[in-house]
Amino acid sequence: MEFFEHSVFFGVSLSLLAYGLGVVLQKRFRLALFNPLLLSVIVTILVLVTAHIDYEVYYAGAKYLSYLLTPATVCLAVPLYEKFALLRSSWRAILAGILSGVLTTLCSVLALSLAFRLSHEEYVTLLPKSITTAIGMGVSEELGGYVTLTVAMIIITGILGNVIAVAVCRVFRITEPIAKGVAIGSAAHALGTAKAIEIGEVEGAMSGLSIVVAGLLTVVGASVFANFL
Repeated sequence: MEFFEHSVFFGVSLSLLAYGLGVVLQKRFRLALFNPLLLSVIVTILVLVTAHIDYEVYYAGAKYLSYLLTPATVCLAVPLYEKFALLRSSWRAILAGILSGVLTTLCSVLALSLAFRLSHEEYVTLLPKSITTAIGMGVSEELGGYVTLTVAMIIITGILGNVIAVAVCRVFRITEPIAKGVAIGSAAHALGTAKAIEIGEVEGAMSGLSIVVAGLLTVVGASVFANFL
């Protein structure tokens, strides 16, 4: 235990090894369920619980990976720049798709909150579940929600979107690259965008754009929808 507490490499090593295991299993079995991101989360939790290691001990090293999130997010602008001509020619359809995605998210949260009789605090906690964490935390706090629970919902939404994105597009026969990217980005933020980039360059570019626009639209939409319950 003292080794873990004094090693700044423990958290980083565990995270990378868990993700690497997920990559190996996905290549071996070719199943969406063996998603590297999902498996890395599960493996990390199992190791920490089984070995009785505090989260703070793990995060002391894993936090250095978090520093890479900002430049990685900024890098999403590169494929968007490369596909700028496509964006300029289809901006109306792209904007309409992102707006539809945001409204669908907000309406579904409202409907489910009414169905399960959630309190106002629980309801507003879920409203920003499909946008990036940095924006979602601010929205939840401003509306009086539970910020820590909002973060958990955002992560779960992103992982779920990453896992089922390809299957959903296949089931609903969505073949247009722009439509795929907009749908994934507006529903599953950065974690979904990681999958969109794997699918194709256009999908990744449109998904990266959707993260920003959907976040801004949700800030406005969540403030309006917060008054409905």
